[in-house]
Amino acid sequence: MRLLVLLFVLSLFASASSKYTNALEHESSPYLQQHKHNPVNWYPWGDEALNKAQKENKLIFLSIGYSTCHWCHVMEEESFTDLEVAKLLNENFVSIKVDRESFSQIDKKYQKRFMDLHGERGGWPLSVFLSPNKEVIHLGTYIPKEEGYGSEGLLKLLPSFMALQKDPQAFKKVIEKHKVVQKESSLKSKVSTKLVKEVLLGIEKQYDKHNGGFAVRPKFPEASKLDLLLDIYRLNGDKKAFVMAEKTFRKMAQGGIYDQIGGGFFRYTTDPKWQMPHFEKMLYTNAELISVYVKLYKLTGDVLYKKVVDESIEQMQKHFMQDGVYYSATDADSNGEEGGYFIYEYASLKETLKEKRWSSKALEESLAYLGIEEDGNVDGDLSHVHITSEVIPEKLEALKTHLKSLRKKRTFPFIDKKINTAWNAMMVKALFDASKLDDKYLSLAEEQLGSLLRLMVVKKVLYHQTLLGQAPKQEGLLEDYAFLIAALIAGYERNYNEMYLELAESLSLKALTKFYRKKDWYLSDDGIEALADFDDRYYTSALSVMLENLLILSSLRETDKYSNIVKESIKQSGRVLEENPASAAKLVHLFLRLTKGEVIIHAKKEKLLSAQDALDKVKYPFLLSVTQESDEYLACKTTMCFAHDKNISKLIEKINEAVK
Repeated sequence: MRLLVLLFVLSLFASASSKYTNALEHESSPYLQQHKHNPVNWYPWGDEALNKAQKENKLIFLSIGYSTCHWCHVMEEESFTDLEVAKLLNENFVSIKVDRESFSQIDKKYQKRFMDLHGERGGWPLSVFLSPNKEVIHLGTYIPKEEGYGSEGLLKLLPSFMALQKDPQAFKKVIEKHKVVQKESSLKSKVSTKLVKEVLLGIEKQYDKHNGGFAVRPKFPEASKLDLLLDIYRLNGDKKAFVMAEKTFRKMAQGGIYDQIGGGFFRYTTDPKWQMPHFEKMLYTNAELISVYVKLYKLTGDVLYKKVVDESIEQMQKHFMQDGVYYSATDADSNGEEGGYFIYEYASLKETLKEKRWSSKALEESLAYLGIEEDGNVDGDLSHVHITSEVIPEKLEALKTHLKSLRKKRTFPFIDKKINTAWNAMMVKALFDASKLDDKYLSLAEEQLGSLLRLMVVKKVLYHQTLLGQAPKQEGLLEDYAFLIAALIAGYERNYNEMYLELAESLSLKALTKFYRKKDWYLSDDGIEALADFDDRYYTSALSVMLENLLILSSLRETDKYSNIVKESIKQSGRVLEENPASAAKLVHLFLRLTKGEVIIHAKKEKLLSAQDALDKVKYPFLLSVTQESDEYLACKTTMCFAHDKNISKLIEKINEAVK
């Protein structure tokens, strides 16, 4: 009996799927076969369709795509299976389906026309509207059913074309307009190019040419600014941007702001040469710097930068991690002495090393290399370690081992044991980023993320902070949502766990409800009414991160409901971009992502996982990947796919060519 019921249900589905059959039924193209049961009365390209349009004086809708085109499938599911759209097309248009792989010449003809008209490459699907005599009246790519993605949508466009045809004078003007195309740069290109120049000029004015960094004193790392410089270099090869970033990274990695013995960064330095830090270590400082040092190592291959990543993570695991989550910070003082845990005395070191039968030459070379001086560089005869030479002494590692052993006898600085959701999320994201260098960090990131969620999400409510052993009470702030969503997205891009993406979207919807009111963003929803801003000198602006999350989710989830909010929010930030864009690096980064556009790679999960090393080497900074059942790799932009290949290396070549 159950079998009979199942067969009956299956027969209903089968009859429903074949309720409509059009002229594509007998075509051999897999792409055309995919559309043979659409309610749209499709025709293949040929005389029958073209003659019908002329004879009946109907407009032509020419839809060009291919069988593995992601956005072609989206447009089919959304519009070509929709009865309302089908009715408009069937009654007033002759609809023609073209497989670009079967009729590449037709595709090239209209792709070139698109390039001439819009000043940028087209892609697939390519949506072409023609007069009965095959004259172009409109060119687009993906067009949604309803208004969105910068389009009026088919339900508005189709009637407007029908009305246009009834006005001979206006119809003729539109045809003429599409014949003679003015080749002008798009507004987006002008704005983004001008903005980049202004940003670089502003950063250059702040830049310390001798020591790197962007101030005299105190001197903060400003990770978001360094990240922006690297991505400007990746976008357009700007060497000035790279030099400012790389010199700063190197000076910090060799300076006193970096703990040369234990690993990890102090919060800032009190001098311009990065030598004298305020000795506190913050979780957020290290998390953000780990991520940008990963990016720098991928660009340069310099082992110094990988060393910084590995040592910083090791330090966070050793002193900050407890029960799968991270404490917030360590103090500057030890037994009432600032930096007491970290500084050394030249005379006592020299005496001890002599007892270990070190030669005077090896001793002096090693101490000098680490900046441990007879006269000291802190107070009195005490020295803080920093690298002073490019020539590595033979006994360096032995000296470091000895200095570590001395620390074990000292009192470790006070640890702030608050568990802060935003800062933990930053560290989780850093681990996901570091998995690009070493697979061991992926499982670590997954474990830490799981621990954080179990602790800070209670009955579907995200909380801001707590202490281990205590139930969290303060509900999440904008920054908690922003950085946690960013970590989930970063995790998805490494393991393609769909639950990460689902949770990221769920949290985003909650954040919009809690913090976005009347086109303004607030830091909390507790009645304080503190407006969020784009200041990211100390650590990246939560608002900028939240907006970037929404933009990425728009691409991964194929919806413009988030990107429209981003655009509106950036409009509200116009004064920041106009007056001092260098002060809000992440906002500028977001603006570049929005104007340059993301490239999204679609493929099966196993194919994406096997291609990660290759994808990590792509220079274009705004690259995403998302799972899709396809035997090929597809490269798409927001509303169209522009390349496909079974070989990831060949696809990357096509991407590099497309984004030039």
